[in-house]
Amino acid sequence: MPGPAPRALVASDLDRTLIYSANALALTGPDAEAPRLLCVEVYQSKPLSYVTETAAGLLTELGEAADFVPTTTRTREQYHRIRLPGPAAKYAICANGGHLLVDGVSDPEWQARVTERLADECAPLDEVRAHMAATADPAWVLKQRVAEDLFVYFVVERDLLPADWAKELAVWAENRGWTVSVQGRKVYAVPKPLTKSAAMREVARRTGAALTLAAGDSLLDADLLLAADRAWRPGHGELAEAGWTAPGVTTLPERGVVAGERILGEFLSAIR
Repeated sequence: MPGPAPRALVASDLDRTLIYSANALALTGPDAEAPRLLCVEVYQSKPLSYVTETAAGLLTELGEAADFVPTTTRTREQYHRIRLPGPAAKYAICANGGHLLVDGVSDPEWQARVTERLADECAPLDEVRAHMAATADPAWVLKQRVAEDLFVYFVVERDLLPADWAKELAVWAENRGWTVSVQGRKVYAVPKPLTKSAAMREVARRTGAALTLAAGDSLLDADLLLAADRAWRPGHGELAEAGWTAPGVTTLPERGVVAGERILGEFLSAIR
């Protein structure tokens, strides 16, 4: 007997695409008309990330209708704090494609392939981290972090961050096989081969997906959006600020948590 028909694959960024911190909600209407919110992440015993109640229902529908693949730059530890409504995702992409989780566990074959590519194509992580530390000013750097021994990010005081520092870092990193992204208070330096799109293609290969859909808001999501059959970006974020668009990518006007709701609705409409 033939197996089940291939389902659509939906690979979506999480932070500021589907889930939102209190500072990123961008609620603009009267308080009495604000959407009801569901907390989906707790950190250090405090609520951290939210979706609207409507979005929670749409997430459940999406998980039942398609292969939903949470796709994030977060580390595995940070990802596992999130409790999204709906069926548990069989696949998830963490560390910007550095880890492909299968039933919550990193796939060793994928991890080995990533490690080999980074060694062959990029400057060492320690070199990039040292350069960032040497050129940054402690007056505006709050934290320095290495994620999963794969990439570097600094948490900064955005108001004090010199306008040219990230641009100069990006030029320096470009020649060493790395890319730079500024997202809110975080400045990321990520190896170019470390991409969400590569991991999404691997999941699509394994599932035999008939259709691939994606969404994201940052520069690190651009390759994911380009790799999907159809994609969406919200009216906020790094891509919106740059006016970035591409064939097959729909630019939405919504900003903040209501954009997450709209994106989920678009996913479901495309599947149906």
